[in-house]
Amino acid sequence: MNKPLRRIAIFCGLLVLTLLIRDNWLQYVQADELKEDEHNRRVAIERYASPRGDIIVDGKAITGHATTEGDFKYKRTYKDGAMWAPVTGYVSQAFGATQLESIDDGILTGNDDRLFFRNTLDMLTGKKREGGNVVTTLNSAAQKAAYDGLRKQGAKGAVVAIEPSTGKILSMASYPSYDPTSIAGSNDAAGEAWNKLQKKNNPDDPMLNRALREVYPPGSTFKVLTAAAALEHGLYDSADEKTDSPLPWTMPGTTTPLPNEGDLPCKNATLREALRVSCNTVFGKIGYDLGNDKMLETAKKFGFTEEQFVPVRSSASVFSDDMNDSQVALSSIGQFNTAATPLQMAMVTSAIANNGTLMKPYMVDELQAPNLDTIEKTDPQEMSKPLSPENAQILQSMMETVVKDGTGTNAQIDGVTVGGKTGTAQHGVDNSENPYAWFISYAKTDSGSPVAVAVVIEDENASRDDISGGGLAAPIAKNVMEAVIDSKK
Repeated sequence: MNKPLRRIAIFCGLLVLTLLIRDNWLQYVQADELKEDEHNRRVAIERYASPRGDIIVDGKAITGHATTEGDFKYKRTYKDGAMWAPVTGYVSQAFGATQLESIDDGILTGNDDRLFFRNTLDMLTGKKREGGNVVTTLNSAAQKAAYDGLRKQGAKGAVVAIEPSTGKILSMASYPSYDPTSIAGSNDAAGEAWNKLQKKNNPDDPMLNRALREVYPPGSTFKVLTAAAALEHGLYDSADEKTDSPLPWTMPGTTTPLPNEGDLPCKNATLREALRVSCNTVFGKIGYDLGNDKMLETAKKFGFTEEQFVPVRSSASVFSDDMNDSQVALSSIGQFNTAATPLQMAMVTSAIANNGTLMKPYMVDELQAPNLDTIEKTDPQEMSKPLSPENAQILQSMMETVVKDGTGTNAQIDGVTVGGKTGTAQHGVDNSENPYAWFISYAKTDSGSPVAVAVVIEDENASRDDISGGGLAAPIAKNVMEAVIDSKK
């Protein structure tokens, strides 16, 4: 072979070798990456080629499917979609997926590795692949009571209810909300619906999950945590011991007396009386007496400063570690920069109701294969012990006084022991905006405490004088607690 032909042969051989290397690289090294690439249309077509599995509440599916035209054969549908959106999230042919629809996508589509053996058998027998189910801990009656209560108020807000003994989330409602079905497709109508839901176009921000992602000043509901810190750190030993609480009380380092809401009997009041009428001076001074470190220690035991995963991520609640004395006092009554999600305040209430033990909150009970076999089961898990059983029971008696003869009487339920705490949290520059109305509570029956609830209401249109946790939020909490109790009969 002459020299020019030899060079051409070598060059061609190198080209073939390069093609072989590239082909093997794509097939064996980059295969998984390309398969999962969001821009790979074949992946999207396969994803919507069969119906998704369902999200289950009380044994019934709250999701479904419908056929569509074009490359994507099926799209997701939702029953009472706006009510359940804070639980399910959405899955859309055009806009991806969120929350349970995203976290458990592998189970719902049937692509999870734990379904490999079943999928292999189905392939050999010619059966189409099916998705599995996500079985939640939610209680449909409690969710309806929560959502209907928020909708009736016509104001922004959220509700979270937890089973104290296990940590199961029984209700998680947010308002305003949206119907995920409206954005499930990939047509023009879905695109228009999506644009209308975006915050820049809709100041109500209906896609915000206020139960998990919004942090609010907790106001006077935080006083139960301050009372817990006082008991746990030995500042006071009982609910009926007089506190060292002058009136007026000037915050340290300032010339500013800490005001109470009205002419309250707060001078040297007992812990019980101070919680019953919600004395700022008593709990502000308790926070100062304990100091930043002890208050922060107690807050962390209840879950503050860390994100929670239920399994959807919840924002971290805030209690700072570098405050001066007056800032600690304000934080101890739920002001300054202290902030909490509704989930967090439900966790605080749940721990108190569960005799001092905080269970890790969760809302997925089990994952099921298409044939309903259990793939994964969630076992209740202890998260921390913020309170001793003795101190938890002292705090329970104080909260029960609030509902029996204090600011929380609107939460009373015939034949049921209810403990609670109201909160009216100031916000805005110089407290110029309407306050948030809070209520936290638990119900107690002969068989224990089946539910703890946190409710927050943002009512921008209400008269400032009409906003109170006892007036706006407590009736919703009552309805949620009654729904849970009735469902267990």
